[in-house]
Amino acid sequence: MRGETMGEPLGCNLGFELARVTEAAALSSARWMGRGEKEAADQAAVTAMRYALSSVGMDGIVVIGEGLKDHAPMLYIGERVGNGMPPEVDVAVDPIDGTRLLSQGLPNAVAVVAVAERGALFHTDLVYMNKLAVERVAKNAIDITAPVATNLKNVAKAKGLQVEDLTVAVLDRPRHDELIRQIRQAGARIKLILDGDVAAAIQAGAEGIGVDVLMGVGGAPEAVVAACAMKCLDGEIQCQLWPRDETERELARQQNIDLNRVLTTEDLVGSGDVFMAATGITEGELLHGVRYFARGATTHSLAMSSRSGTIRFIEATHNFAKLMRISGLPYEKVGK
Repeated sequence: MRGETMGEPLGCNLGFELARVTEAAALSSARWMGRGEKEAADQAAVTAMRYALSSVGMDGIVVIGEGLKDHAPMLYIGERVGNGMPPEVDVAVDPIDGTRLLSQGLPNAVAVVAVAERGALFHTDLVYMNKLAVERVAKNAIDITAPVATNLKNVAKAKGLQVEDLTVAVLDRPRHDELIRQIRQAGARIKLILDGDVAAAIQAGAEGIGVDVLMGVGGAPEAVVAACAMKCLDGEIQCQLWPRDETERELARQQNIDLNRVLTTEDLVGSGDVFMAATGITEGELLHGVRYFARGATTHSLAMSSRSGTIRFIEATHNFAKLMRISGLPYEKVGK
């Protein structure tokens, strides 16, 4: 679980440094687009992200990562990243949000990194959470324990819309059959997503990017990353842990976890500063994907800060030959 946090504000340039990290992951993994090799794509992103993180000005500990040390050689939970200098931070990484999307050449795969003050990020051994996320103007209109129709009616009212105007993003999973039925019955539009609910949460938290609400059950680590985005966007996410079976219910009992507890944005990321960056890997509504040309590639990223509330979209052109010289990596590994 999350600890209490205190301390000095995080460095003002951290968001830009994190964008370099997600750019590296995107450039390295995008060459695997549509090739059907999820593991190879993920390894490319992880390796590049880990290398780029080593130069970031922070003393970081991975809290949301690739798994436990025994199962993940890099970016495992508990690994120290950064150059070891202050500030002391928790780090959440998702080298590819939407690995299946990338491997099949589908839209909306992104690379994501977020940092928060040390001890701020929520951690649980349970795998899934039920999620409800909206943008700033509707943040006081939601209650994840209320009926679907009630939430949609209240969100529409807060946004000055009709329920029929709302677009709700939902992961396309059999477990959501009843949720989808209720959304349709309420009259809202539905955008089914195959994977990548972090990108969908960012869309729901931002204004005018095509998604009004994110609903449904997805990964618990992704919920924490999404909460980092909501903190920067001044939106709101509410979650409840969602055990898949009796084994996970028993684990919750053993760890004194209240499955009825509603976790808010601040429960998931604390009250201190948060920085977040994301780079598009494949083309999407939120971010363009990596585009290669003869000497390099272009990337499209965003960098966000909860302290300033600033959201920056960054279009970058990368020269692979020069990147090779300053990074020390062999040319064939830069962007591959």
